[in-house]
Amino acid sequence: MLWTIFFYTTIFLFGIVIGSFVNVCIYRIPKKEDIVRVRSHCMNCGYQLKWYDLVPLFSYLALQGRCRKCKTKLSVQYPIVEAGNGILYVIIVLVNGVNVESLLYCLLASALLTLSVIDFRTYEIPAGINLFILAVGLIRAATDFSGWLSYLIGFCSVSAFLTILYYATKGRGIGGGDVKLMAVCGLVLGWKLIILAFFIGCILGAVIHVIRMKISGESHVLAMGPYLSMGVFIAMLWGSQMIEWYLKFYEPLSPV
Repeated sequence: MLWTIFFYTTIFLFGIVIGSFVNVCIYRIPKKEDIVRVRSHCMNCGYQLKWYDLVPLFSYLALQGRCRKCKTKLSVQYPIVEAGNGILYVIIVLVNGVNVESLLYCLLASALLTLSVIDFRTYEIPAGINLFILAVGLIRAATDFSGWLSYLIGFCSVSAFLTILYYATKGRGIGGGDVKLMAVCGLVLGWKLIILAFFIGCILGAVIHVIRMKISGESHVLAMGPYLSMGVFIAMLWGSQMIEWYLKFYEPLSPV
């Protein structure tokens, strides 16, 4: 019992450390700033953060959500993203176990979290994040080479349909970043799961966005990235069981 608690606490702590870097990407990528060489700093006064200001989640709580120097209130996004990334890692390991696949899924989850926040704010999915997911997909295909055809079809299946939609609507029906996202995620999941992920993402997008329009008066413009990302996350962890359940549910009754 104690070992289990320690193990998943370690996974969570690792997740929030990566979540801290996710926050860096969320703020800097849209501004075309360097995400590696430039030191972390206060967005208001420019104060360069010390190592003890950079402890994920705990530094925010210790400083009561304010800059150490200028006392400007920091965005609540910092702890939410860090904790959220840690929770995603724990869920992945709980569901999928400890293996190479789970490591790749954790990397994919962090990339999806990053692009979801960026797309929600800017209606744009950065090409660099799609390239990162492409690299994850290539590693996935290389480590499971027996299923290479499924990954290749996954790369083309949904993205081919969306490419047609993109050109038919001149970019009004779907964004180019969404097309690329479905392609690279298909390389990670394979054709069955990426099709399921796309349907789940569309359903979530339609339902949640309609609710948001009713409650807060949001515009009809829809950032699909967050919803497609949710679909991918659900499909990669529970998609196989969902497909199996669906096939059993609609399996014709055997003749008596």
